[in-house]
Order: sequence, then structure tokens, then C-alpha cells
Amino acid sequence: MYRLDAVVERLARAGNAADAPDRSDDYPRAAVAAILREGPAGDGAEVFFIVRAQSPKDPWSGHIAFPGGRREPDDETLLATAIRETREEVGIDLGGDQLVARLPDVPAFIRSKRGRLVVTPFVFAMRTDVTPTLNYEVAGTLWVPLAKLARGEGKGTYAFTWEEKPYELPCFRLEPDQHVLWGMTHRMVETMLETLAESP
Repeated sequence: MYRLDAVVERLARAGNAADAPDRSDDYPRAAVAAILREGPAGDGAEVFFIVRAQSPKDPWSGHIAFPGGRREPDDETLLATAIRETREEVGIDLGGDQLVARLPDVPAFIRSKRGRLVVTPFVFAMRTDVTPTLNYEVAGTLWVPLAKLARGEGKGTYAFTWEEKPYELPCFRLEPDQHVLWGMTHRMVETMLETLAESP
């Protein structure tokens, strides 16, 4: 069910049009790349995550995330943002022929006076193996089988405090180091899994 070709077909059929025009609104915008590949053993699609480096200037310091970042003035589209940021952060060159789908926008609430950031996820499929080259923003990378996430392996809750109030949010604890996938990227992954489950 989670072989790469089948995943690509279902996401392309059910996801938003990959070339849909970008929305124009008053919120700052960002874009990320959810990169898929067939696992080395040929046993199903895997999804690529980065471990963000620890930095007091980064509101998502140390988080598990997709490569990506804020749209720059020179980026013609949000797709261009996702491609540029992926190249800068992990040295992976993505092309239009690898684009599979555009997932729904996700609002990210950030600890700043700027308020809300809106993030657009794009899904890409890689057919050749690459070795990531990490920049200073990335501490590590990992590939996680989609089938494990779909089965709910590592599913749990993550406790954190926001503005002195305690919260518990759904999460995945990812092997081998029990990295915690939660928050905005967790919502994107859940959307992808729901899309795959609902697509005929």
C-alpha cells in the first residue's frame, strides 16, 4: 500500500493542484518540502525529516521538521521558496519533475509580535539516492517509513508550556533516537496520511 509509486499516484490525484496560484494575504509566508523516496530495501516509501539545530533565534530550535523556510522577495512562488530552502539547508536539488502535490496551508503561531506565519507544504518524490549536505541550520536528518507512521508506531503525546499554560499535543516518537515529531510538521504528516487513506 505504501510503495512509492502508489503513494505518488494517490497524492497527485487527491492533493491540491501543485501549480495552484499562491494566495495573497497579509500574513508572512513560508514553504517546506516533504520529500519521499522508496526505501533502500524496496519495502515502501520513506519520508525525509531534518533535525533543526539548536539556536535561540529559531522558534523551532531542535524540532523535527521538513526542510524549508520563509519566502524571500526574490522567490517568484512558494514552490520556489521550498526548492531554494531545501537546497540551502540540506544540499538537495529538487526539480519540477519531482513535484507530486501541494498540501493545504498550515498556520504556525510563533513567539513574536509578527503573529502568524502561514506555511505551504509541497510533496516531492526522489528516484535517485542523494547524500544530504547540511548547513548550520540543520543538526541531522532521518528517513522514516510511511507505513510505520500510518500504523501509528511511536504515537503519543508531547507536553509543553505556552505562555505559562501547559498543553499536550499529539506526536510521533521516531526511531532510532526517539526524536519527537509534533506541532506544525505533525499536522502536515497527518494530512498526508489522511489523504493516502481516503484516496481510492
